[in-house]
Amino acid sequence: MRDDDLADVLRRMSDRIANMILHCDIEWIDVLVETEAMREVCRQYAPDRLDLFEMIYPPRFERLWNDFGPPTRPREF
Repeated sequence: MRDDDLADVLRRMSDRIANMILHCDIEWIDVLVETEAMREVCRQYAPDRLDLFEMIYPPRFERLWNDFGPPTRPREF
């Protein structure tokens, strides 16, 4: 996969996760699952850039979740 193609795939995956956070009623585990799928794509096609991936995407999704994610639900016992 060319660098441009990989960048496009990662961008689309990132946009999808961001949209899920902003517009869907999801749990944090859903974000983690999607992030792991993205990480696997990076690991498969650009393992030398995995450190860069870790610096960019997980913090971005965490920040989006903290700022715009679903409100905390009351605990049910």
